[in-house]
Amino acid sequence: MEIRNIPFSAVKFTGGFWKARYDLNRKVSVKSVYERFEETGRFDALRFDEKKDKPLHIFYDSDAAKWIEAVAYLIEAGYPCKSEQRVIDSLVKCMQKHALENGYINSYFIRKDPEGIFRTRNNHELYCAGHLIEAAIAYDRATGKHDFLELMKKYVECIEKAFVIDKTAAFTTPGHEEIELALYKLYEYAGDEKYRALADFFVDERGKRDEQTLTPSFNHRYEQAQAPARELCEAEGHAVRATYFYTAMSDYARINRDEKMLAACKKLFANITDKRMYITGGIGSSRIGECFTVPYDLPNVSAYSESCAALGLMLFALSMQRNELNAAYGDVIEREMYNNMLSSTSLDGKAFFYENPLEIDLSLINSETSITPDRRTKYPITHRLEVFGCSCCPPNINRIFARLGDFVFSESGDALVVNQYLDCALSTDRVNLKISSAFPNGGKVKIAAKSNTYSQIYLRRPSWCREIKCAESYVEKDGYLVFDGKKEFEINVEFVMKPRFVEANPLVSADCGKVALTYGPTVYCLERIDNPYPLSSLSVDVNRRVSKEKSPRYRNFDLVAQGYVDEASETLYRDANGTKSPVKLTYVPYYTFANRENSDMAVWIRKK
Repeated sequence: MEIRNIPFSAVKFTGGFWKARYDLNRKVSVKSVYERFEETGRFDALRFDEKKDKPLHIFYDSDAAKWIEAVAYLIEAGYPCKSEQRVIDSLVKCMQKHALENGYINSYFIRKDPEGIFRTRNNHELYCAGHLIEAAIAYDRATGKHDFLELMKKYVECIEKAFVIDKTAAFTTPGHEEIELALYKLYEYAGDEKYRALADFFVDERGKRDEQTLTPSFNHRYEQAQAPARELCEAEGHAVRATYFYTAMSDYARINRDEKMLAACKKLFANITDKRMYITGGIGSSRIGECFTVPYDLPNVSAYSESCAALGLMLFALSMQRNELNAAYGDVIEREMYNNMLSSTSLDGKAFFYENPLEIDLSLINSETSITPDRRTKYPITHRLEVFGCSCCPPNINRIFARLGDFVFSESGDALVVNQYLDCALSTDRVNLKISSAFPNGGKVKIAAKSNTYSQIYLRRPSWCREIKCAESYVEKDGYLVFDGKKEFEINVEFVMKPRFVEANPLVSADCGKVALTYGPTVYCLERIDNPYPLSSLSVDVNRRVSKEKSPRYRNFDLVAQGYVDEASETLYRDANGTKSPVKLTYVPYYTFANRENSDMAVWIRKK
């Protein structure tokens, strides 16, 4: 059964939690990233304007491209972005002027190392090309200006010639995947079979030969090249490269109707979500190589959990959502939306996290006092920054927020599928409806349609939901509530939302004996600024009532639970019957942590 994603251009946010968050990205975050990228030379790279005080890096083109893509989505959504368009049009003219005669475009290699073009597998050339292709498609669709896309089509011909026709490139597949999924987008937008064939080539050839290793420190598992795509079954290596490649594999399976490729994608998705994903949706637990490690290795204080990796998992889930009707994909997208994706950005929208730890212990930072600072154990930063040396995450966050409407609706046969619950209006040639949602502070949802031609309406049942209240008749199927479609209808459903304590699989040693507190899709944490005790001394009573309190800082509730604090002892060790005093524990939404003064933080707390 064909499943089609309904694009964000048909979805308008009408209010509530996500309209505010979308507007924060549109009004503040996109501008903040632009200003920092101007300061650091990201846009100068595509202007081919070298500033002596601003270093040029091999991936700067991709940073600028993701920002362009974000702006294009905002234009398509109805926001003119006139000043941003002038910036983009100027960049396109510079790229036209400096592109090589054969179509090659990369600011670093044209200016710094023309002899190194397509010689080193780890130099991000095809990664940058992929992001430029995605940006060009988005800008072409949003504005009807074709110069950027025509430029990238010529670059794709250059890539095809070097890698497929003449095979003059020194490697076969890129060290950092991205171009694969971009080429599938180009195929579906432009309709030319050669783009599909080139994407297939890069997917099919990966893992079939002993190519250049990226560095002496990493083997082929790092770039998902230890085996051909259809034989992959465990998520390994660099988490962003992995999820981008798995997204391309999923696109391949759908476009080519390849059941074996789809089976591999299902195994990989389940392997991530069942064994390698944090409760917040974060993936890639190791700082070294930004990598997946072995199953159930999910440390909290050293969690890497890169923002781009979580966004990559969202893209993988969105692609899989087009392959089969399975509520698990929407569940993962929801987990990311309310937790790891939100935590990536400060509450004021100006600063970002590259890493998203699940615990902060300030006493550990620089605790190795007898070792020089450069050799001490590295822990995640404790406050978000406006720009990074490797600043891939901020513009990636910009572009995912700008296309947030893509994750809400899809079509399956003659059914309309509602995957996410946020205040919005959907208008297509088949339906006009509005969703009113109390998420994330309550589970009540109203879906009202003035006109509809779908025979069925599917509503995803969130995986956290234990009780449903609904007066309308429905049946449950594959994780969805299925309603009969009518020309006009109103569905009122409540996914009953209660505070819930969650345990991890006991194989997750970091969380043994501990619990996390959730409320609907939102994961909560403790910050010491609200709980003036060493967080390691606290335990929580999971059998006592958890109350809700309104917060003046954000739209979610705070949660207050009954806890206990172990009283300090003068001795290092003591009998196991130490005194515990009752205290109230104030939990805040995980995504809000580190927005005040430096403070210890923990998601997982000992269970009384």
